[in-house]
Amino acid sequence: MTKITIGARGSKLSLAYVAKVKDLLIKNNKDLSEDNIIFKPIKTSGDISSNTKISEIGGKNLFCKEIEESLLAKEIDIAVHSLKDMESVENDRLIIGAYVRRNDYRDVIISERIKDINDLKDGVKIGSSSRRRELQLKKINNKISVINIRGNIDTRINKISENNLDGIILAAAGVKSLNLDKKIGFIFETKDILPAVGQGIIAVQCRKEDKIKSLIEKINDTDTSLCAIAERKMLQTIGGDCETAIGGLAEIKNKNLKLRAQLFSDNGEESFEHELIGKHSNASLIGRTLGEKLLNIAGEKFKKK
Repeated sequence: MTKITIGARGSKLSLAYVAKVKDLLIKNNKDLSEDNIIFKPIKTSGDISSNTKISEIGGKNLFCKEIEESLLAKEIDIAVHSLKDMESVENDRLIIGAYVRRNDYRDVIISERIKDINDLKDGVKIGSSSRRRELQLKKINNKISVINIRGNIDTRINKISENNLDGIILAAAGVKSLNLDKKIGFIFETKDILPAVGQGIIAVQCRKEDKIKSLIEKINDTDTSLCAIAERKMLQTIGGDCETAIGGLAEIKNKNLKLRAQLFSDNGEESFEHELIGKHSNASLIGRTLGEKLLNIAGEKFKKK
């Protein structure tokens, strides 16, 4: 078999995700071996401008744009992304061929001082670059100080002492993938912090018409893909941009899909929550219906971009 080139960001976390995808591809395709697969690290705009707020440098797709361009230029054959970094509307020449089985979708506090939600007291300083997380933390206690920090996981952890923070908030999936579980102060329940759409899911992308799609499809997890479709359809329906504060989580039980979402008003002072349950085969419809419901509830307090 000819060589297959996987493209992704060059961070430790991306390398862990690429290793997982590579291992799954080899296990599920008997003609593939280590020697067939090459990795190409790609620096994205989001990596280059790591000290600036994402909203100030052009939005969410900054962590995927250059990788997708390499895919379209046929410099790589497969792209590996964190799904939550991807735009909800995909390039029409590309396709997500597989959603890897979801990791832990929750958010965590990395801290030596904060071991329980009750430790989030007045004046506590938490580092985060996410508007969603900032507003969710303020709902728990509006006297928490949220300090803007960016960078890879190691960089952010180092900023706890550098910036005299009490802790930082991160996705559990990334922390656990790098075996940094011991640094977790506590894990949020989703009733307190609803995760970002697609959080904990690795997306494997290829060119739509490429025959490599048949290799990638073998590592797709059906339940994860249905949850991803519902969450992303909801986000797509909402519209908005990288500054839109929204959480969304789909879960499947007994072939029923439950989708929960939380949308904050433009001024961040109110949140609108709703959930829907339906057959998992109707994932896209559930996502669209919930998105429309949230827009209706929010009314003029949220402007669709």
